[in-house]
Amino acid sequence: MSAYFLKSFYLLLLLSLLTSGISVTLKNSSESGEAKCIERERQALLSFKKSLIDDFGMLSTWTNNTDCCKWKRIQCNSHTAHVQLLDLHGNHSYTPFLRGAINITSLIHLQYIEHLDLSNNLFFGIGIPDFMGLANLRYLGLSNSDFAGRIPSKIGNLSQLRYLNLRDNYLWGQIPIQIGNLKLLQYLDLGGFFLSGKIPSQIGNLSKLLYLSLGCNYGRNMGHNVSNSLSGAIPFHIGNLPFLRTLRLGGNFDIKAKDAQWLSSLHSLTVLELTSLHNLGSSRQWLQTISKILQNLTELRLVECNLLDNDIQSLFQSHSSNNSLSLTLLDFSSNMLTSSSLQLLFNFSLNLQELYLPHNYISLSPLCLNFPSLTILDLSYGDLASSTVLGNFNISSKLQELHLQSNGLIDSSFLISSTSIRNSLSSLLHIDLSNNLLRSYPIFHWLSNFTTNLRTLHLDFNFLEGSLPDEFGKSMNSLEYLFLSNNKLQGNVPSFFGNMCQLQVLDLSYNKLNGEFPNFIQNSSWCSRPIFRDLELSYNQITGKIPERITLLSELETLLLDGNSLEGDVTESHLSNFSKLYLLSLSYNSLSLKFDSSWIPPFRLTYLALASCKLGKAFPNWLQTQSSLIYLDISDSGISDSVPEWFWNKLQTIYVLNMAQNNIIGSIPDMQLKLPSRPSINLNSNKFEGKVPLFFLQASELLLSSNNFSDLFSFLCGNVTAANLATLDLSDNQIKGQLPDCWKSVDRLLFLDLSNNELTGKVPISMGNLVTLEALVLRNNSLMGELPSSLKNCNKLIMLDVSENMLSGPIPSWVGESMQQLIILIMRGNHFSGNLTLPLCYLKRIQLFDLSINNLSGGIPTCLNNFTALSASNINKTETENRVHWYNNTYYEIYSISGYSYYTLHITWMWKGAGRNFANPELTLCSIDLSCNNLTGKMPREITYMLGLVSLNLSRNNLSGEILSDIGNLSLLESLDLSRNQFCGRIPSSLSQMNFLQNLDLSHNSLSGRIPLGRHMDTFDASCFEGNIDLCGEQLNMSCAGYQTSVKSQEATVHGEDFVFYEALYMSSGIGYFTGFWGLLGPLLLSQPWRIAYLRFLNRLIDYLFLMVEVNIAKFQN
Repeated sequence: MSAYFLKSFYLLLLLSLLTSGISVTLKNSSESGEAKCIERERQALLSFKKSLIDDFGMLSTWTNNTDCCKWKRIQCNSHTAHVQLLDLHGNHSYTPFLRGAINITSLIHLQYIEHLDLSNNLFFGIGIPDFMGLANLRYLGLSNSDFAGRIPSKIGNLSQLRYLNLRDNYLWGQIPIQIGNLKLLQYLDLGGFFLSGKIPSQIGNLSKLLYLSLGCNYGRNMGHNVSNSLSGAIPFHIGNLPFLRTLRLGGNFDIKAKDAQWLSSLHSLTVLELTSLHNLGSSRQWLQTISKILQNLTELRLVECNLLDNDIQSLFQSHSSNNSLSLTLLDFSSNMLTSSSLQLLFNFSLNLQELYLPHNYISLSPLCLNFPSLTILDLSYGDLASSTVLGNFNISSKLQELHLQSNGLIDSSFLISSTSIRNSLSSLLHIDLSNNLLRSYPIFHWLSNFTTNLRTLHLDFNFLEGSLPDEFGKSMNSLEYLFLSNNKLQGNVPSFFGNMCQLQVLDLSYNKLNGEFPNFIQNSSWCSRPIFRDLELSYNQITGKIPERITLLSELETLLLDGNSLEGDVTESHLSNFSKLYLLSLSYNSLSLKFDSSWIPPFRLTYLALASCKLGKAFPNWLQTQSSLIYLDISDSGISDSVPEWFWNKLQTIYVLNMAQNNIIGSIPDMQLKLPSRPSINLNSNKFEGKVPLFFLQASELLLSSNNFSDLFSFLCGNVTAANLATLDLSDNQIKGQLPDCWKSVDRLLFLDLSNNELTGKVPISMGNLVTLEALVLRNNSLMGELPSSLKNCNKLIMLDVSENMLSGPIPSWVGESMQQLIILIMRGNHFSGNLTLPLCYLKRIQLFDLSINNLSGGIPTCLNNFTALSASNINKTETENRVHWYNNTYYEIYSISGYSYYTLHITWMWKGAGRNFANPELTLCSIDLSCNNLTGKMPREITYMLGLVSLNLSRNNLSGEILSDIGNLSLLESLDLSRNQFCGRIPSSLSQMNFLQNLDLSHNSLSGRIPLGRHMDTFDASCFEGNIDLCGEQLNMSCAGYQTSVKSQEATVHGEDFVFYEALYMSSGIGYFTGFWGLLGPLLLSQPWRIAYLRFLNRLIDYLFLMVEVNIAKFQN
């Protein structure tokens, strides 16, 4: 239907042009004998071409000394020879397409251009130009080309526009009200994911509008990843947009009854889409209105509107037969529908061609319905796990696309019965079965028997194991796109792929394929054209060298071989035939790239990843030819050279640069560069020295740790404002002297890490200007004095680490009062004094609380049970991640367009008696460390409410009283250190109930009595209990005989005349125990070293099993 409407719209637009007296011809001027194009315009087009990268020859006819009116994609006026049409639309998802930059200033000379189409290309991160000077534009198509930024308000000055399409770009912010100035506009599409704010009421005045699309729509459900959307009231009234034929609205709008009245007045409406109207189901007026206009609609999409089966029934209840409706497309994605809605829709299926029901609760009954005209069916993210009818699936004889991903489908779902009709899905061209539970042969057998013309097959993210059957390779000769990534496939890469001559995209990444580099390349030589445009073999176990015959794949655009065990040299001869290559990844192999220093590659890459490949000591000079890079990773590549000046110029177009873990030397020149891409720059672990250049302030992420930079003042205090800098990591450098007092210039920082330098003096007051800061790390310097009260303005901090300095004074009350978002607070190793005050208990989100090695006194506050995050038995990782900016879409708008970040929170923590480094501690650790202070009083019972604690260290204080008897409630505790205090009484037996306890230190207290036995308690040696003179037990090799005699005398007094009875009972029990179990347990009971060794073995075995489970879970999540 959309295609039909576009054709109709183009016809209307053509008629409009004709009636305004403009002559447009569908032939090039060369075919009609017209005058040649104007020289000024020809030069403008050639200048425009220079900034573009044309991998596929779209502009091959644009050459010097030729008539531009003869060029492809150009159309001139048949009388004046002025360029009127420039059609450079590509095919972004496949090929061809253009990429690179847009030199819009060169088009200013095309003053008579009326039609400009740059849609479906790859202009990643480039802002939409304002197109000033092109006042005659009537058609402007920029959709799906990865433009980024805000919609320029000056577009509203293009008063002749009839068509404006900005759909599917990275556009954020509000819709400019100047769009309402385009009074002649007939087609307006601003559909996208990130637009926010209200719909301008001025759009309602566009009386000629036929097509309107605003907000996130086209059935796309972004879920929690979209933090911004259009909202507020729908500002249209009866009389607005009277000729509208297509309406697509996406956003959390506050719909009213009057809005339904306006909708009912749109008598020409044939296409209606409403997305994310969460209260649509509860709006009776809206549902009634949609039901009334249903007979006029050919396309209806109600997506993510919380609809139930009853709502669907109310929409269709006044329509009794197939003949009453003309619907060809229905989309009820992301609602709460069941199979009864599918049964209802069957009654209106005569003309239905496309049916979308993903993210519902649809299942298929054994009596599968038949939709006679259906060509596309989407039941993904549904409830088909219990369906057993897929082996005989035949819902439509015309079906071309079938989407069944994420349904929990298993092998038995595709068993073929004796009544199955072979090739019953012969019309099927595309099928998606990704993200299910498929394991083996039945799915391939089903595909081989039921499909004959399949073009696209998704089986990625399943559990397919073993090797691919030959039957599959023989029957799938029509495949063009095959996705088998993220499975468990084993063995060699099948050679039959070389016989599949139609195959363009093959993705086998993230499997267990092994053997040497696939030999299907040689088998493909008999095909009439080169196979493969996209070859992805990442993260398998492929070994050996990359053969030079890989050049047979001359049409390659994407080659991903990272994460294997490839070795040997890669030379020019391997890559010399890849003129269309734009994405190359060889990272994490054992490859050496050996190119001649004067080599000029035939390709211009956009994405290049060579991490851990050996590039040689000299900086790779061939990179100078790669003028289109937006992603470059040459980390850990053995470079020990300085960086040539020409390379830094590339930062003007690069979005991600990673040169970490080399030995790059020298200083970085302070050049006058503009970095519009706001790149992420990672230069960690090199030998850069001197000053940090000012142009780096234009980056979004600046990771410079473990270098020899020595100057921070000139970088921050150079009168340059860093409007987009999110992360600054200068840890482990040689920065000396006082902290600069000019932090206002970087007041949008999110993460600041200056740890492990030689900073002195006080923390400057201007640091309080960092009001957006989420992590402040000043660990291991020589800072002194009190923390300035201005830091309380940093109320978004989730991590504050000022450990290992010489800071003094009381811990400020505003830490608890103003920084209530804190997850990590580390103030270890300073001179803080005074009591632990009540405001610290306001830190409800705290997970890591370290005030150790200070001069704190007084008691431990009883209000620690307010640490609610520590009271939970597990960490809510999703909530924690969503609080970090790079998981939030505001990061794209303010900081990095790419959204890429290398920085992770990391800490040094005393763990089981030793300092250890932890990355992403906010997702794994829950710990309290108050050791090495002067704390007094008893251990508060509220500590036992912190069920999530993994580590508790209260050692080296003056705490007294008994150890809490119910400390065993802390069932997740792995490390407990109460040593060097004045605890007295018995060791609680509940300690033996802690299944995960691995580190225990109760030494140097005044504890008495027997040390409990059982589980882990038997594995701790004497050092864990020494210094308690009244303790006894096997762990100390000290018997408790005196203690036992005392107990027996007390028992005799209590029991009195029952003594004889209990003596007989104990004697008989002892004899039974001896005869029944002595033979089995005797050796362990007689030999203490054997027993301790055995229990330690069990302990280590359990720890190992837990570790393996955690590692496998982490791998699965990655």
